[in-house]
Amino acid sequence: MSERQIAAFADTHAWQIPFDTSPRHLAGAGDARHVTHGLAAAGWTRTSDALSPEIVLRSPDHRHTLQFDPQSATSAWWRLRAEPTGTEPGWYAEFGELVPAEILASLTDALITPPPAQQRDLFEVLESAGWLLDARKAAHSPDAMCHVEQRRDQDDVTMYWHVETCEPGHGTPKGRRIWHGFFNGRTPEHLVTAFVTALAEPAPLQRGMYDRTAHHGTVQQPSPLAPQQVVEAHTARLSTIRAQARAARRQQRQQQHDSTTAPAMVGTARPAARR
Repeated sequence: MSERQIAAFADTHAWQIPFDTSPRHLAGAGDARHVTHGLAAAGWTRTSDALSPEIVLRSPDHRHTLQFDPQSATSAWWRLRAEPTGTEPGWYAEFGELVPAEILASLTDALITPPPAQQRDLFEVLESAGWLLDARKAAHSPDAMCHVEQRRDQDDVTMYWHVETCEPGHGTPKGRRIWHGFFNGRTPEHLVTAFVTALAEPAPLQRGMYDRTAHHGTVQQPSPLAPQQVVEAHTARLSTIRAQARAARRQQRQQQHDSTTAPAMVGTARPAARR
């Protein structure tokens, strides 16, 4: 994460008048650097061609990979993958073009920090935010345009999470899809909860005057935040992530040192007596 990259973010946002934009699921994609800068600050490195519009970032332990492909032939522009280890299964998540970058960044921030000691129930999070629950393990936003559902996989055993923002239906619950999110059944629960908690947060997201939103029903009004405050919030978040990453690396090195240091011997073995 270089100073030049941070300066480029500042150049983009320092001259934009921010508008409070809600609801969050209709705010539009926003700036993808909310995601990529956070991972870079945590030590993830780019493994894709620097001149390609596709971005592939890999974690320091080479287990996790994030792919952003704005030329994707499918509806998934973001793909997050974890390789299996000897003790943990692999997992996969994907998201559509218009997923708000700040919401996705809540997931990636949760990925690079230790999981919480206590895990909140996902549907309790949504219900407390005013979402409506039904009997099919599904929750619906107050405007009925965003839906969070737990579904059963083809094996009829594994459960997975599906998030979908759609146009209002005409005589049906859902219309045309705007964006989607998918978490396979092995995705750590605290990551799904982090994403959904940020999605249901009533506070607006900031968008520039001419930024693309996801739907004409989006409500925008001038933000009390100055452009410089938006930039400062971004840089402060990156500083926090860097500090957390440094602390985690120090702890890991200490654990490796402790595991390779032989325990001190008590006393000295005596040679066997000769007859």
